[in-house]
Amino acid sequence: MLVALAGGVGAARFLRGLVRATEPSDIFVVVNTGDDEIFHGLHVCPDLDSVTYTLAGKSNPETGWGLANETFRVMEALDRFGAPTWFRLGDADLATHLYRTQRLHAGATLSEVTTEITNAFEIEARLVPMTNDRVSTMIQTAGNTSPMPMQEWFVLHQTRPSVTAVSFEGASLARPAPGVLDALETADSIIVCPSNPVISIGPILALPGVRDALVERRDRVIGISPIIAGAPVKGPADKLMGPLGIEVSCVGVARAYADFCSTLVVDVADAALVGAVEAQGVRCVVAHTLMTDEGASEALARLVLKEANVP
Repeated sequence: MLVALAGGVGAARFLRGLVRATEPSDIFVVVNTGDDEIFHGLHVCPDLDSVTYTLAGKSNPETGWGLANETFRVMEALDRFGAPTWFRLGDADLATHLYRTQRLHAGATLSEVTTEITNAFEIEARLVPMTNDRVSTMIQTAGNTSPMPMQEWFVLHQTRPSVTAVSFEGASLARPAPGVLDALETADSIIVCPSNPVISIGPILALPGVRDALVERRDRVIGISPIIAGAPVKGPADKLMGPLGIEVSCVGVARAYADFCSTLVVDVADAALVGAVEAQGVRCVVAHTLMTDEGASEALARLVLKEANVP
């Protein structure tokens, strides 16, 4: 069994290759839910949905999130009422959030609903939320006395406010979703997907028992750097890592992951940094990590499986 720790778009693109490179039913994906929010009364899970739509072959290829060929007539209709529509939810995408919200109100857990949704999309890999409890990633910015939800900083304010701190409200009291700790303790290999180290992987690590389980299995953990040549491929990792004292490079990722990750895959553009990565106590593997299409994703997945000694 393979366990993958995942955020949104970068993880989704890697996972689309992983399900082509190995048996999908052997893959157990723990997905960040710190970004989850309530919009228009609906429970929205951006990372879970990005991974689900991508593995189903239905995601928007240009954005990596949302559904392909989406329309936004509901948002346009809401605009006439002056409703806050800065977080754009597509018409077909709304069906997912409506179903999830109805099931949660009926007493189902987020894990149960996620299984129902992924089954409906005919996904063979097992996707689970990191927790069934509420954990909120909060961003503290310069000049503000209280933090704001991650989506507000990221989407509404377009990452403009300077970040001074990040917290995961509720994480210390939350429990990993059923099966998560067991999977980490028994997996043949654990893959840290190329996701934002602060707001995608960070919330998962903040859950009680998760980081300890990874430390115990460090020799079986392999990560993929989401930073190439000093910049993230997609998303605001650089605007979060730097202010928090994490060098915006594959070396910074290695340093942040060193206690629980034994191997880090970095891009060919960072080949000159192999020595600096390995100085952190992390074995470094150089590969083409830019996933421009499904073939590139599969090639990277096969290399990761080889380095993880997975047949």
